[in-house]
Amino acid sequence: MLPLGLLLLLACCGAARGNLSRDESQPTTSDETVVAGGTVVLKCQVEDPDDSSLQWSNPAQQTLYFGEKRALRDNRIQLEKSTPNELTISISDVVLSDEGEYTCSIFTMPVRTAKALVTVLGVPQKPQIFGHEQPIDEEKVARLTCRSSGSKPAAQLRWRKGNKELKDEGTEVVEDPNGKTFTVSSRVEFQVTKEDNEAEVTCTVDHESLQNSERSTTQKLQVHYKPTAKIEPHPQYPREGEKLQLQCDGQGNPIPQEFLWEKEGSDAPLPLSSDSVLIFPFLNKSDSGTYVCTATSSMGSVVAKYNLDVSDLPQLPTPHVHSTRGPSQPISHASMATASFSTPAPIQDASPVPSTSSTYHAVIGGVVAVIVFLLLSLLIVLGHYLIRHKGMCIRHGETVTSRHRPKPAEVMCTYLTHEAKGSDDAPDADTAIINAEGGQAGGDDKKEYFI
Repeated sequence: MLPLGLLLLLACCGAARGNLSRDESQPTTSDETVVAGGTVVLKCQVEDPDDSSLQWSNPAQQTLYFGEKRALRDNRIQLEKSTPNELTISISDVVLSDEGEYTCSIFTMPVRTAKALVTVLGVPQKPQIFGHEQPIDEEKVARLTCRSSGSKPAAQLRWRKGNKELKDEGTEVVEDPNGKTFTVSSRVEFQVTKEDNEAEVTCTVDHESLQNSERSTTQKLQVHYKPTAKIEPHPQYPREGEKLQLQCDGQGNPIPQEFLWEKEGSDAPLPLSSDSVLIFPFLNKSDSGTYVCTATSSMGSVVAKYNLDVSDLPQLPTPHVHSTRGPSQPISHASMATASFSTPAPIQDASPVPSTSSTYHAVIGGVVAVIVFLLLSLLIVLGHYLIRHKGMCIRHGETVTSRHRPKPAEVMCTYLTHEAKGSDDAPDADTAIINAEGGQAGGDDKKEYFI
């Protein structure tokens, strides 16, 4: 009789040989995950087939392939590889109903099997945003909902306004009617301002089936806000006697459609012209004053002022832009006074400026002055020349001036300068000549003979 310890050792060795034998004949598989619409590959391997064939079956226990023989007529299922040690098949265009446990079997004694779990991911649909269909008034709270269906497992949603992340107010997950996929909804709330008009709000869905790609939807917000207005003159620098147009430029959402012109100190409103333009056909000094434009939209009214000073000296009038009033607030002096604390529009000059024609007059005057100066200078030179060259001519005892010389006969002219002796005290020209001739006796006279 063998000792008890030896019996236990023999039993362990036999069990080890039995386990080794089962491991070599046991088929092996792996779980697979596939996106709906994709292709999944199922591989079954065995080390010792023991002259037996491998077989694949679907979750409904329908045989797909037995060795290399097709058992189920489904063109989506194809044989990839068939050897005594391996049987590999593929399933294309996977749908959600393909999910489940697939079985690989080898028909030995006894039959050995291995399971492969196929998980099909449901791809979420493009998200949709609700709640932006109607414009939102300024300072009100926007409530938006983002929804995406068809995800498996349930997807995650996140919000963004411009480049800023928004925190959601809660997420809701509901199972779809097919019992396999889910619909996810997310809500977000935030207060809108004037700057949020035309702002882009984006809802993005995150899911493992998207494989690091992004699926999102973007919508633009429409925010109604109070109007603003400013007055622009055309031309910018008007002059007395010219045509002037004052343009009341109203901005807002919606854009103001009603405009009323008034002049401070005048009871009657001014006539309204097209495109909110106040026209002065012929500008004069009586048009000076402060003009008020009231622009109105469904969100309220705004008052803009413009100081027009038609004078000889240019001045800088300051247009004032006033804050808006609500739709129910009447136009009153009190509201206009309160509005004056808002930011003013750019300062513009509506005063007359000097005419460019004065420049031309100055140029012409300068030219005339130069011409007159040249003429006077010429006259002075000519007078000086004539004075320096005056003299007397004597012909046969006659005394004649040099400017009336007779052409025939011989004429002797004697020229005496002012320095000639006795010329200064003589009462007339003849006496001066006689005195000069007497004083210059014995001297050489300056004489000319004309033939």
